Amino acid sequence: MRVLTFLHSFEPGGVERIALRLVHRWRATGVDAPLFLGRTDGAMARDVGEGLDFVTPRRRWPGIAHWETLWMVATLPRAVRTIRPDVLFCAGNTYAFVAVMLKLILGRDCPPIVAKISNNLDRADASWFYRLFYRIWLRIQGLAIDHFVGMEKPMRAEIVQCVGVSPARVAIIPDPALSEAQIAALRRDAPVVPPRDGDGGGHRFVTVARLAPQKNLALMLRGFARGAGPADTLTIFGEGPERTMLEALAAELGVAGRVAFQGYVANPAALLSRHDTLLLSSHYEGVPAVILEALAANIGIIATDCSRSMAALLQQGTLGTLVPVGDETAFAAAIRAARPQSQNAQRTLHQARRFTIEHGADHYVRVMRGVLHRRTAPVPAAAARVEAPVAPQL
Repeated sequence: MRVLTFLHSFEPGGVERIALRLVHRWRATGVDAPLFLGRTDGAMARDVGEGLDFVTPRRRWPGIAHWETLWMVATLPRAVRTIRPDVLFCAGNTYAFVAVMLKLILGRDCPPIVAKISNNLDRADASWFYRLFYRIWLRIQGLAIDHFVGMEKPMRAEIVQCVGVSPARVAIIPDPALSEAQIAALRRDAPVVPPRDGDGGGHRFVTVARLAPQKNLALMLRGFARGAGPADTLTIFGEGPERTMLEALAAELGVAGRVAFQGYVANPAALLSRHDTLLLSSHYEGVPAVILEALAANIGIIATDCSRSMAALLQQGTLGTLVPVGDETAFAAAIRAARPQSQNAQRTLHQARRFTIEHGADHYVRVMRGVLHRRTAPVPAAAARVEAPVAPQL
């Protein structure tokens, strides 16, 4: 089985990081897993993408980073015809438009597409007008894409409801954001320090996020300014278009001296155990990999209830504090009430081990083989006369 994954570039992103990890794992276990990149730049080329060969368009046009989706629509069909994969892997919501356009351009010659749903589909953060057209767009995806993958159990009902497909066309594969070796290293390297309450040292909060509107880091900074003690610190790993604005906001709030913007680092998960509590303030997410990494590192978690899966991930609040999306007061109160080293090490370890690449990559392969089997299986003549196809070809 040949599985083609297509990505815009090596630019940092959770969807791209996990897709590259899957390609590595598939190849290591004998799966023919070519990789298509629209462009070759990005910091992850020297990180999780290191050592991966890939296919990329020979020609470049100026400024393709600003219209990379259209660039991929223009160049990927030719690559598909050349590589002739058995299955196309759509790594996240960002690439759904490319997947739909491939079905339109290639028609019946398009291989079956397996698409991971990487973000919340409810989009309660958006206006009713946006949500109306977004629901229509999701139904179009349901017509074009052969099979969907959710990253946690609550996503099955979400995909069925929002995309309009049968449960048989949805698989649940815990997002393979971790590895057994990574979990072991995080547990082994965790420093043994006493609880910091009352010792004058302050709490060490941390976040790992792209500095973009979806992550709502402005709320995090305001919540930190209101809820943190005078000796508490916040470390921010990540880059993005909002960095200048966020640095200015930290100065305006009077916390610039206690907030460290560290930029992009190759393996931020390895640094989590140096901190007490992870903060996540997003408007919307799917299954955030950083939450899984925080569970593996056994540190505290404060997060917005930004997807249907968050409550399940944190076991209804047992493994972390959930606050309403956009609620600055609740976020500040959670920071004020944070108690470092209060996690149950056995429960966080058990939860983290559900999300390993060792399990997830093999599960994806089984799902893809099942999709291929259904595509190639002959339809009985009697059934063909009376049954309409579940997923009409575009």
